[in-house]
Amino acid sequence: MCGIFGFAITPKADITGKQLLRVIKTLCILSETRGKDASGLVLASPKSILVLKRPIRGSQLIRSREFREFGKKLLDISQASEPFIVMGHTRMVTNGNAEIHENNQPTIAKNMVCIHNGIVVNDESLWQEFEDLSRDFEIDTEVILALLRHYYQSLGNIQSALIETFNKIIGANSVAIIPADLQCLLLATSNGSLFTNMSDDKSIITFSSEKYILEKLGKKAGVQEKLPNRAILQLQPGSGIGLSLSEDTLTCIPIFLNQNYSKYSFIPRKVQCRQITDNKPATVAQTKTINSFSFSQLEKLCHFDISRISALKRCTKCLLPETFPFIEFDSEGVCNICHSHTPREHKDIKELFQILDPLRSTGNNPDCLVPMSGGRDSCYALHSIITKLNMTPVAYTYDWGMVTDLARRNISRMCGALGVEHILVSSDIAKKRAHIRKNVTAWLKKPHLGTVTLFMAGDKPYFYYAYMLRRQMGLQISLLGSNELESTGFKVGFCNIKQQNKGKKHFQLSNFNKMQLLYFFGKQFLSNPKYFNGSLVDTLRGFLAYYILPTDYIPLYDYIPWNEDEVNATLIGTYDWEVSPDTVTTWRIGDGTAPFYNYIYYRLAGFSENDTFRSNQIREGLLDRETAYHIAEKENKPRLESLKWYCDTIGIDCISAIKKINEIPTLY
Repeated sequence: MCGIFGFAITPKADITGKQLLRVIKTLCILSETRGKDASGLVLASPKSILVLKRPIRGSQLIRSREFREFGKKLLDISQASEPFIVMGHTRMVTNGNAEIHENNQPTIAKNMVCIHNGIVVNDESLWQEFEDLSRDFEIDTEVILALLRHYYQSLGNIQSALIETFNKIIGANSVAIIPADLQCLLLATSNGSLFTNMSDDKSIITFSSEKYILEKLGKKAGVQEKLPNRAILQLQPGSGIGLSLSEDTLTCIPIFLNQNYSKYSFIPRKVQCRQITDNKPATVAQTKTINSFSFSQLEKLCHFDISRISALKRCTKCLLPETFPFIEFDSEGVCNICHSHTPREHKDIKELFQILDPLRSTGNNPDCLVPMSGGRDSCYALHSIITKLNMTPVAYTYDWGMVTDLARRNISRMCGALGVEHILVSSDIAKKRAHIRKNVTAWLKKPHLGTVTLFMAGDKPYFYYAYMLRRQMGLQISLLGSNELESTGFKVGFCNIKQQNKGKKHFQLSNFNKMQLLYFFGKQFLSNPKYFNGSLVDTLRGFLAYYILPTDYIPLYDYIPWNEDEVNATLIGTYDWEVSPDTVTTWRIGDGTAPFYNYIYYRLAGFSENDTFRSNQIREGLLDRETAYHIAEKENKPRLESLKWYCDTIGIDCISAIKKINEIPTLY
């Protein structure tokens, strides 16, 4: 889920050292969309390996004094008539704190240097299985190098060792590895998120996590004649390359990771084990002391007045209470939402095939984009698109800082198992989380249920980036796994807006309603100046991306029936999909914001998204009222671990925040 890139070059290449510096800088900048938490570079010559990494974004790293020294060494090596390798990494933190130097990439372990894109979801079990392997760091990448060295020592063949290693690790993983004792570069991917571009004379090869990056590299770095776009190739899922370096040419040997043997033999030249120099910063961040936290105290605080909530007048057909915005009940106690509900009619899947057939690609080329949050609906959508529609998708995730580690691991499971290229667009996560903190702090000062949505404003640009990626990749269609049963119109209702045209899609508001929404937030901002903070521009962009920009995609569940039991059984049974230990539901477990705002809604209004979701299922005949009521009752219990994660992540005190929420007058 990070960005990896680099090149290997021989003295035969007609490229100057200054041009190579432009190549490195361009790759760093283009790859930054995949991770801004940390960045690093490797310079490997036949005699030495130099590593530079810092907990800063790539565009900052290439402006640093350390990079200027790195560049000088590259210029010296480029004039030495020897082949060498440069590779780099832009990191979005998944495993391991970025403030701890060893957790950042490139990873140095077992006399190897590695850059890794993805998540090894079974790293903990592998360390337990291989008890003799030593573990030094938090980062999951280390287990790849430990296994590779283990198998190389026992088998004596680096190709076989790579195959055995990838047969052990689970998830979507792409790597570039330089062993200190072998004159080679290993490239491998389980899901196809790795592309290469070899010059015609085989004197230079570049690689990157995305095809688009290599397409832009030539022109931006001024080397398009040497590296034409027509030569860009994708490493297919379950494949790799063993790259041998000589003074004249680069020799690429394919490696098939899903086989125990290969007709192509890769035996790189052994060299005297090179020293790996890690250019560490003068001062390394120390692990912060974590204040003691009492979950028992949080559990005592997170309570609801169940007797009063249970006493609320509720629809006799669904679960919605009298506190629901604009709700009305007839003489039999049935609400107006139930009366106005039109049962869903699934379109004939043949219609979908008629749309998709002309767009279907030949070979392994992608033919559609699939936004993927790591939640159950988008994961099941990816499964269906491949197994039922026979499409070749590219999965896309917009990470704004509230995609949980659990969601990331489930994305890795799905894309790894299905062999799907995954593109992650990472925002400036530290800044996004700071924006959330400022808005939550402002809300706690003057709370209003209508402004709770400000906590989620930062995720709305995912529509914009989906549109951007489609243009970059030349894809004509997006298939979206959004579920109409999840509609949460009450959030707009708390803004005192009664929707004029209730479309089935969550973003469908009339122009008049959109103006009302802007007016509502304008009043709230004027009454609470703390909302005028650094998040304001980002919030406005979110509004435009969500409500104004075109959203031309195909809702998959308009054609494929959604059944909760089937979805859960498929994901958990087929893909070993991970569930959250602090809730009984599989819904919203990949969204770090949901436990916090649902606590607010349930505490103050006596209902949450769980009640609206189960009510929609009742209206569709998928659940009876009694069953739905008992399920929602369990789902509405506070998710303590997730509440703490959310508060820790955005930088507020969890106990203090819950105390303030508990002091707010309720609607019942």
